[in-house]
Amino acid sequence: MRVILDGKELDIRAIWLEDRDRGIVKMIDQRVLPWKLDFFVSRSSEDTAMAIERMIVRGAPTIGVTGAYGVYQAVLESINEREFIEVLEGKVKRIQQTRPTAVNLFNVTEKMFLEIKKRYEGGYSSREIIEVAYDLAERIADKEVEANRKIGEYGEKLIRDGSSILTHCNAGALAAVDIGTALAPIRTAYKKGKKLVVYVDETRPWLQGARLTAWELEMEGIPYYLISDNAAGYYMWRGEIDLVIVGADRITRGGDIANKIGTYKLAVVANENGIPFYVAAPLSTFDMRIQAGSEIPIEERSSDEILYVRGYDDDLMEVRRVLVSLKEAKVRNPVFDITPSKYVTGIITEFGVLKSERDIEEALSRYRIDHD
Repeated sequence: MRVILDGKELDIRAIWLEDRDRGIVKMIDQRVLPWKLDFFVSRSSEDTAMAIERMIVRGAPTIGVTGAYGVYQAVLESINEREFIEVLEGKVKRIQQTRPTAVNLFNVTEKMFLEIKKRYEGGYSSREIIEVAYDLAERIADKEVEANRKIGEYGEKLIRDGSSILTHCNAGALAAVDIGTALAPIRTAYKKGKKLVVYVDETRPWLQGARLTAWELEMEGIPYYLISDNAAGYYMWRGEIDLVIVGADRITRGGDIANKIGTYKLAVVANENGIPFYVAAPLSTFDMRIQAGSEIPIEERSSDEILYVRGYDDDLMEVRRVLVSLKEAKVRNPVFDITPSKYVTGIITEFGVLKSERDIEEALSRYRIDHD
Protein backbone atom coordinates (compact mmCIF):
# COMPACT_ATOMS: atom_id res chain seq x y z
CA MET A 1 0.00 0.00 0.00
CA ARG A 2 1.07 3.57 -0.61
CA VAL A 3 1.92 5.49 2.56
CA ILE A 4 3.68 8.76 3.29
CA LEU A 5 6.20 8.62 6.15
CA ASP A 6 8.36 11.60 7.05
CA GLY A 7 7.62 13.12 3.66
CA LYS A 8 8.70 9.98 1.79
CA GLU A 9 6.41 7.77 -0.28
CA LEU A 10 6.65 4.09 0.65
CA ASP A 11 5.04 0.93 -0.71
CA ILE A 12 4.67 -1.45 2.26
CA ARG A 13 2.48 -4.24 3.56
CA ALA A 14 0.45 -4.16 6.76
CA ILE A 15 2.73 -6.87 8.22
CA TRP A 16 5.98 -8.54 7.26
CA LEU A 17 8.82 -10.70 8.61
CA GLU A 18 11.53 -8.19 9.50
CA ASP A 19 14.24 -10.63 10.63
CA ARG A 20 13.97 -14.25 9.51
CA ASP A 21 16.70 -15.67 11.76
CA ARG A 22 15.43 -14.04 14.96
CA GLY A 23 11.75 -14.36 14.09
CA ILE A 24 11.02 -10.64 14.37
CA VAL A 25 7.73 -9.58 12.82
CA LYS A 26 6.88 -5.95 12.11
CA MET A 27 3.35 -4.60 11.61
CA ILE A 28 1.53 -1.29 11.30
CA ASP A 29 -0.05 -0.45 14.64
CA GLN A 30 -3.65 0.13 13.56
CA ARG A 31 -4.67 1.47 16.98
CA VAL A 32 -2.95 4.82 16.44
CA LEU A 33 -3.99 5.52 12.86
CA PRO A 34 -4.77 8.00 11.38
CA TRP A 35 -3.06 10.27 13.90
CA LYS A 36 0.35 8.77 13.35
CA LEU A 37 1.99 5.94 11.45
CA ASP A 38 3.66 3.70 13.99
CA PHE A 39 4.95 0.14 13.94
CA PHE A 40 4.72 -2.68 16.45
CA VAL A 41 7.65 -5.07 16.64
CA SER A 42 6.83 -8.62 17.71
CA ARG A 43 9.74 -10.65 19.03
CA SER A 44 7.85 -13.80 20.04
CA SER A 45 4.74 -15.84 19.29
CA GLU A 46 3.23 -14.45 22.51
CA ASP A 47 3.83 -10.89 21.29
CA THR A 48 2.07 -11.82 18.06
CA ALA A 49 -0.90 -13.38 19.88
CA MET A 50 -1.19 -10.23 21.98
CA ALA A 51 -1.05 -8.05 18.85
CA ILE A 52 -4.10 -9.88 17.48
CA GLU A 53 -5.98 -9.71 20.79
CA ARG A 54 -5.33 -6.00 21.30
CA MET A 55 -6.31 -5.00 17.75
CA ILE A 56 -2.81 -3.88 16.80
CA VAL A 57 -3.65 -5.84 13.67
CA ARG A 58 -7.18 -6.63 12.49
CA GLY A 59 -9.07 -7.77 9.42
CA ALA A 60 -9.49 -11.48 8.69
CA PRO A 61 -6.77 -11.90 6.02
CA THR A 62 -4.20 -9.85 7.97
CA ILE A 63 -5.06 -11.75 11.15
CA GLY A 64 -4.51 -15.01 9.26
CA VAL A 65 -1.08 -13.95 7.99
CA THR A 66 -0.17 -12.62 11.43
CA GLY A 67 -1.06 -16.04 12.83
CA ALA A 68 1.13 -17.71 10.20
CA TYR A 69 4.12 -15.60 11.21
CA GLY A 70 3.28 -16.41 14.85
CA VAL A 71 3.51 -20.13 14.08
CA TYR A 72 6.90 -19.55 12.46
CA GLN A 73 8.03 -17.75 15.62
CA ALA A 74 6.67 -20.64 17.70
CA VAL A 75 8.72 -23.13 15.67
CA LEU A 76 11.89 -21.12 16.31
CA GLU A 77 11.07 -20.99 20.03
CA SER A 78 10.22 -24.70 20.36
CA ILE A 79 12.46 -26.51 17.92
CA ASN A 80 14.95 -27.68 20.57
CA GLU A 81 12.31 -28.85 23.04
CA ARG A 82 12.20 -32.57 23.78
CA GLU A 83 8.41 -32.57 23.30
CA PHE A 84 8.53 -30.29 20.27
CA ILE A 85 5.09 -31.08 18.81
CA GLU A 86 3.29 -30.78 22.16
CA VAL A 87 4.96 -27.44 22.93
CA LEU A 88 4.32 -26.15 19.43
CA GLU A 89 0.68 -27.22 19.54
CA GLY A 90 0.18 -25.28 22.77
CA LYS A 91 1.59 -22.12 21.20
CA VAL A 92 -0.53 -22.58 18.07
CA LYS A 93 -3.70 -23.00 20.15
CA ARG A 94 -2.84 -19.82 22.03
CA ILE A 95 -2.70 -17.95 18.71
CA GLN A 96 -5.92 -19.56 17.45
CA GLN A 97 -7.89 -18.52 20.52
CA THR A 98 -7.16 -14.80 20.15
CA ARG A 99 -10.09 -13.99 17.78
CA PRO A 100 -12.86 -16.61 17.42
CA THR A 101 -14.84 -15.26 14.45
CA ALA A 102 -12.20 -14.69 11.74
CA VAL A 103 -11.75 -18.16 10.23
CA ASN A 104 -8.57 -17.30 8.28
CA LEU A 105 -6.65 -17.42 11.56
CA PHE A 106 -7.68 -21.01 12.31
CA ASN A 107 -7.34 -22.18 8.70
CA VAL A 108 -3.77 -21.04 8.13
CA THR A 109 -2.37 -21.87 11.57
CA GLU A 110 -3.92 -25.35 11.51
CA LYS A 111 -2.54 -25.97 8.02
CA MET A 112 0.93 -24.91 9.12
CA PHE A 113 0.85 -27.00 12.29
CA LEU A 114 -0.22 -30.17 10.44
CA GLU A 115 2.42 -29.67 7.73
CA ILE A 116 5.16 -29.14 10.32
CA LYS A 117 3.99 -32.14 12.35
CA LYS A 118 4.09 -34.33 9.23
CA ARG A 119 7.65 -33.26 8.45
CA TYR A 120 8.78 -33.77 12.05
CA GLU A 121 7.31 -37.28 12.15
CA GLY A 122 8.97 -37.91 8.79
CA GLY A 123 12.39 -37.35 10.29
CA TYR A 124 13.17 -33.87 9.01
CA SER A 125 16.05 -32.09 10.73
CA SER A 126 15.52 -28.99 12.88
CA ARG A 127 16.92 -26.75 10.16
CA GLU A 128 14.61 -28.33 7.55
CA ILE A 129 11.55 -27.86 9.78
CA ILE A 130 12.40 -24.18 10.30
CA GLU A 131 12.79 -23.79 6.54
CA VAL A 132 9.40 -25.44 5.93
CA ALA A 133 7.71 -23.16 8.48
CA TYR A 134 9.31 -20.09 6.92
CA ASP A 135 8.32 -21.06 3.38
CA LEU A 136 4.74 -21.80 4.46
CA ALA A 137 4.33 -18.47 6.24
CA GLU A 138 5.71 -16.44 3.35
CA ARG A 139 3.68 -18.39 0.79
CA ILE A 140 0.51 -17.76 2.79
CA ALA A 141 1.25 -14.02 2.85
CA ASP A 142 2.08 -13.88 -0.87
CA LYS A 143 -0.99 -15.90 -1.87
CA GLU A 144 -3.20 -13.57 0.17
CA VAL A 145 -1.84 -10.55 -1.69
CA GLU A 146 -2.19 -12.28 -5.07
CA ALA A 147 -5.80 -13.19 -4.21
CA ASN A 148 -6.47 -9.52 -3.44
CA ARG A 149 -5.04 -8.49 -6.80
CA LYS A 150 -7.41 -10.88 -8.59
CA ILE A 151 -10.35 -9.70 -6.46
CA GLY A 152 -9.53 -6.21 -7.70
CA GLU A 153 -9.54 -7.36 -11.33
CA TYR A 154 -12.88 -9.18 -11.08
CA GLY A 155 -14.52 -6.53 -8.91
CA GLU A 156 -13.43 -3.58 -11.03
CA LYS A 157 -15.73 -4.77 -13.81
CA LEU A 158 -18.72 -4.23 -11.49
CA ILE A 159 -17.89 -0.54 -11.03
CA ARG A 160 -19.21 1.76 -13.75
CA ASP A 161 -17.52 5.05 -14.50
CA GLY A 162 -18.99 7.72 -12.22
CA SER A 163 -20.06 5.26 -9.49
CA SER A 164 -20.65 6.06 -5.83
CA ILE A 165 -19.64 3.11 -3.64
CA LEU A 166 -20.51 2.56 0.01
CA THR A 167 -18.08 0.68 2.25
CA HIS A 168 -18.30 -0.47 5.85
CA CYS A 169 -15.46 -1.02 8.33
CA ASN A 170 -11.98 -1.35 6.82
CA ALA A 171 -11.40 -4.00 4.17
CA GLY A 172 -8.36 -2.38 2.64
CA ALA A 173 -4.66 -3.15 2.67
CA LEU A 174 -4.54 -2.81 6.45
CA ALA A 175 -7.09 -5.61 6.80
CA ALA A 176 -5.73 -7.82 4.02
CA VAL A 177 -1.91 -7.45 4.12
CA ASP A 178 -1.86 -5.40 0.90
CA ILE A 179 -4.27 -3.97 -1.73
CA GLY A 180 -7.36 -5.05 0.24
CA THR A 181 -10.56 -6.99 -0.39
CA ALA A 182 -13.45 -4.50 -0.59
CA LEU A 183 -11.02 -1.73 -1.51
CA ALA A 184 -9.27 -3.84 -4.18
CA PRO A 185 -11.95 -3.25 -6.88
CA ILE A 186 -12.05 0.43 -5.92
CA ARG A 187 -8.25 0.81 -6.13
CA THR A 188 -8.17 -1.05 -9.46
CA ALA A 189 -11.03 0.97 -10.97
CA TYR A 190 -9.43 4.24 -9.86
CA LYS A 191 -6.04 3.29 -11.34
CA LYS A 192 -7.79 2.48 -14.62
CA GLY A 193 -9.08 6.03 -14.73
CA LYS A 194 -12.68 5.49 -13.71
CA LYS A 195 -14.27 8.40 -11.91
CA LEU A 196 -15.73 7.31 -8.57
CA VAL A 197 -16.40 8.41 -5.03
CA VAL A 198 -16.42 6.25 -1.91
CA TYR A 199 -18.88 6.76 0.95
CA VAL A 200 -17.04 5.60 4.06
CA ASP A 201 -19.12 4.49 7.06
CA GLU A 202 -17.43 5.58 10.30
CA THR A 203 -18.07 2.07 11.73
CA ARG A 204 -18.62 2.34 15.47
CA PRO A 205 -17.36 1.37 17.97
CA TRP A 206 -13.76 1.04 16.72
CA LEU A 207 -14.25 3.55 13.90
CA GLN A 208 -12.32 1.48 11.39
CA GLY A 209 -13.96 3.37 8.54
CA ALA A 210 -13.25 6.83 9.95
CA ARG A 211 -9.73 5.98 11.10
CA LEU A 212 -8.45 3.39 8.64
CA THR A 213 -10.42 3.34 5.37
CA ALA A 214 -10.41 7.13 5.15
CA TRP A 215 -6.65 7.10 5.83
CA GLU A 216 -6.00 4.54 3.07
CA LEU A 217 -8.10 6.46 0.55
CA GLU A 218 -6.36 9.71 1.51
CA MET A 219 -2.97 8.08 0.95
CA GLU A 220 -4.09 6.91 -2.53
CA GLY A 221 -5.81 10.19 -3.46
CA ILE A 222 -9.14 8.41 -4.05
CA PRO A 223 -12.17 10.73 -3.57
CA TYR A 224 -14.35 9.89 -0.56
CA TYR A 225 -16.92 11.19 1.88
CA LEU A 226 -16.86 10.14 5.53
CA ILE A 227 -20.41 9.63 6.81
CA SER A 228 -21.97 8.55 10.09
CA ASP A 229 -23.17 4.96 10.20
CA ASN A 230 -26.76 6.20 10.50
CA ALA A 231 -26.52 8.24 7.29
CA ALA A 232 -25.99 5.26 4.96
CA GLY A 233 -29.68 4.46 4.57
CA TYR A 234 -30.47 8.10 3.80
CA TYR A 235 -28.00 8.21 0.91
CA MET A 236 -29.28 4.89 -0.44
CA TRP A 237 -32.85 6.20 -0.29
CA ARG A 238 -31.79 9.35 -2.16
CA GLY A 239 -30.26 7.26 -4.94
CA GLU A 240 -26.74 8.52 -4.25
CA ILE A 241 -25.25 5.05 -3.75
CA ASP A 242 -24.76 2.81 -6.82
CA LEU A 243 -23.38 -0.26 -5.07
CA VAL A 244 -22.13 -1.50 -1.70
CA ILE A 245 -18.89 -3.46 -1.29
CA VAL A 246 -17.87 -4.87 2.09
CA GLY A 247 -15.38 -7.45 3.32
CA ALA A 248 -15.97 -10.56 5.42
CA ASP A 249 -14.49 -12.35 8.43
CA ARG A 250 -16.10 -15.71 7.70
CA ILE A 251 -18.32 -17.07 4.92
CA THR A 252 -20.26 -20.32 5.08
CA ARG A 253 -20.66 -22.87 2.30
CA GLY A 254 -24.20 -21.58 1.91
CA GLY A 255 -23.00 -18.01 1.36
CA ASP A 256 -23.97 -16.45 4.70
CA ILE A 257 -21.56 -13.68 5.72
CA ALA A 258 -20.05 -12.78 9.08
CA ASN A 259 -18.71 -9.25 8.95
CA LYS A 260 -18.35 -6.14 11.10
CA ILE A 261 -21.43 -5.30 13.15
CA GLY A 262 -23.79 -3.17 11.06
CA THR A 263 -23.23 -5.06 7.81
CA TYR A 264 -26.58 -6.88 8.02
CA LYS A 265 -28.45 -3.58 8.35
CA LEU A 266 -26.74 -2.20 5.24
CA ALA A 267 -27.54 -5.33 3.24
CA VAL A 268 -31.24 -5.16 4.13
CA VAL A 269 -31.49 -1.46 3.27
CA ALA A 270 -29.56 -1.96 0.01
CA ASN A 271 -31.94 -4.77 -0.93
CA GLU A 272 -34.95 -2.57 -0.15
CA ASN A 273 -33.58 0.13 -2.46
CA GLY A 274 -32.52 -2.18 -5.29
CA ILE A 275 -28.81 -1.51 -4.78
CA PRO A 276 -26.30 -4.32 -5.51
CA PHE A 277 -24.62 -5.57 -2.34
CA TYR A 278 -21.27 -7.28 -2.89
CA VAL A 279 -18.91 -9.01 -0.50
CA ALA A 280 -15.20 -9.14 -1.41
CA ALA A 281 -13.16 -11.90 0.22
CA PRO A 282 -10.54 -14.51 -0.68
CA LEU A 283 -11.43 -18.21 -0.55
CA SER A 284 -9.34 -18.43 2.64
CA THR A 285 -12.23 -16.65 4.39
CA PHE A 286 -14.68 -19.47 3.64
CA ASP A 287 -15.36 -21.98 6.38
CA MET A 288 -15.82 -25.28 4.55
CA ARG A 289 -17.03 -26.97 7.74
CA ILE A 290 -20.30 -25.07 8.15
CA GLN A 291 -23.37 -24.38 6.03
CA ALA A 292 -25.24 -21.60 7.82
CA GLY A 293 -24.45 -18.32 9.53
CA SER A 294 -26.12 -19.49 12.75
CA GLU A 295 -23.12 -21.81 13.27
CA ILE A 296 -20.59 -18.96 13.35
CA PRO A 297 -19.40 -17.89 16.82
CA ILE A 298 -19.82 -14.14 17.31
CA GLU A 299 -17.14 -12.45 19.38
CA GLU A 300 -18.25 -10.00 22.07
CA ARG A 301 -15.69 -7.51 23.29
CA SER A 302 -15.24 -5.17 26.24
CA SER A 303 -17.95 -2.70 27.21
CA ASP A 304 -15.26 0.01 27.25
CA GLU A 305 -15.30 0.01 23.44
CA ILE A 306 -18.88 1.34 23.59
CA LEU A 307 -18.55 3.57 26.66
CA TYR A 308 -15.39 5.36 25.51
CA VAL A 309 -14.22 6.94 22.26
CA ARG A 310 -10.56 7.53 21.41
CA GLY A 311 -9.59 10.57 19.41
CA TYR A 312 -6.95 13.22 18.88
CA ASP A 313 -7.20 16.36 21.01
CA ASP A 314 -6.06 19.30 18.85
CA ASP A 315 -5.46 21.52 21.86
CA LEU A 316 -3.39 19.04 23.86
CA MET A 317 -1.91 17.45 20.71
CA GLU A 318 -2.39 13.94 22.04
CA VAL A 319 -4.70 10.95 21.68
CA ARG A 320 -7.28 10.85 24.46
CA ARG A 321 -10.00 8.50 25.62
CA VAL A 322 -13.35 10.14 26.40
CA LEU A 323 -16.37 8.71 28.22
CA VAL A 324 -19.54 9.14 26.11
CA SER A 325 -22.12 7.56 28.44
CA LEU A 326 -22.62 6.58 32.07
CA LYS A 327 -19.89 4.44 33.55
CA GLU A 328 -22.67 2.36 35.09
CA ALA A 329 -24.43 1.72 31.75
CA LYS A 330 -24.98 -1.94 30.94
CA VAL A 331 -23.43 -2.71 27.56
CA ARG A 332 -23.61 -5.42 24.93
CA ASN A 333 -20.88 -5.29 22.31
CA PRO A 334 -21.07 -7.94 19.57
CA VAL A 335 -18.28 -7.29 17.08
CA PHE A 336 -19.85 -9.01 14.07
CA ASP A 337 -23.26 -9.82 12.65
CA ILE A 338 -24.57 -12.31 10.08
CA THR A 339 -25.87 -11.32 6.64
CA PRO A 340 -27.94 -14.11 5.05
CA SER A 341 -26.96 -15.06 1.51
CA LYS A 342 -30.32 -13.88 0.12
CA TYR A 343 -29.18 -10.26 0.58
CA VAL A 344 -25.82 -10.78 -1.16
CA THR A 345 -25.69 -10.01 -4.87
CA GLY A 346 -22.35 -11.75 -5.27
CA ILE A 347 -19.11 -12.65 -3.51
CA ILE A 348 -16.04 -11.28 -5.28
CA THR A 349 -13.17 -13.80 -4.94
CA GLU A 350 -9.90 -14.64 -6.67
CA PHE A 351 -11.90 -17.20 -8.69
CA GLY A 352 -14.49 -14.72 -9.90
CA VAL A 353 -17.85 -13.41 -8.66
CA LEU A 354 -19.82 -16.19 -6.94
CA LYS A 355 -23.61 -15.87 -7.08
CA SER A 356 -24.91 -19.27 -5.95
CA GLU A 357 -24.09 -22.23 -3.70
CA ARG A 358 -23.02 -24.11 -6.81
CA ASP A 359 -20.56 -21.32 -7.66
CA ILE A 360 -19.21 -21.52 -4.11
CA GLU A 361 -18.79 -25.31 -4.24
CA GLU A 362 -16.97 -25.14 -7.58
CA ALA A 363 -14.67 -22.36 -6.38
CA LEU A 364 -13.87 -24.17 -3.14
CA SER A 365 -13.03 -27.33 -5.12
CA ARG A 366 -10.61 -25.38 -7.28
CA TYR A 367 -9.19 -23.67 -4.19
CA ARG A 368 -8.51 -27.02 -2.47
CA ILE A 369 -6.69 -28.30 -5.56
CA ASP A 370 -4.55 -25.14 -5.75
CA HIS A 371 -3.65 -25.35 -2.03
CA ASP A 372 -2.99 -29.10 -1.70
